[in-house]
Amino acid sequence: MLRIDVITIFPRMFSAVLDESIMRRARLKKCVDLRVHDLRDFSEDSHRKVDDRPFGGGPGMVMTPQPLVSAVKKIRGRRKNVRVIYLCPGGVTFTQQKAREMAQGKAYILVCGHYEGIDERVRELVVDESLSAGDYVLTGGEIPAMLVIDAVVRLLPGVLGCAESIAEESFENNLLEYPQYTRPADFSGKKVPAVLLSGNHLAVKRWRHEQAVARTQAFRPDLLKK
Repeated sequence: MLRIDVITIFPRMFSAVLDESIMRRARLKKCVDLRVHDLRDFSEDSHRKVDDRPFGGGPGMVMTPQPLVSAVKKIRGRRKNVRVIYLCPGGVTFTQQKAREMAQGKAYILVCGHYEGIDERVRELVVDESLSAGDYVLTGGEIPAMLVIDAVVRLLPGVLGCAESIAEESFENNLLEYPQYTRPADFSGKKVPAVLLSGNHLAVKRWRHEQAVARTQAFRPDLLKK
């Protein structure tokens, strides 16, 4: 069973995501062990402080090393094959390929950054890699952590009701997913493409592939180059 631990200063943010829908089902089915830890519980400061002013001056605050390093070491314990990932704008962009790779792992500790980031010595001592949700800045690493958890957990065996749906999703084979239709066949004068009603499975498969290529060319031509 995959285990994912999250270190954050806002643990209550995760209940809305982890206790609902597919994530809740994955936990109940014991496909994944998700644990959220309050960073302040690991602070040795009497006021549970986890940040301080940056050396050299400048705006904002920096997350201090002691609570983060203590948290990682305590959570990891004697376990091996635990990969520590720091969520921050400066990390490598998280992709579907990365999600597939992580779904093959055993255990992860996700560190949610805040303020101006974490003390660089935390990276040097306990962080294995950094991941970014994209080329933009958020208020913290909590939302990127939720994004990573969702993308990885749904790939685990037994989580989704139909495993075949994964193979035809966007970004598989570097293509966006083809257009989808359901009942009614005619809505406000807009009709479902006739090929989807033909019962010709080969023709449907060919049409879907053509549509996936066309949609990728229109919206994400960079994927076709891969």
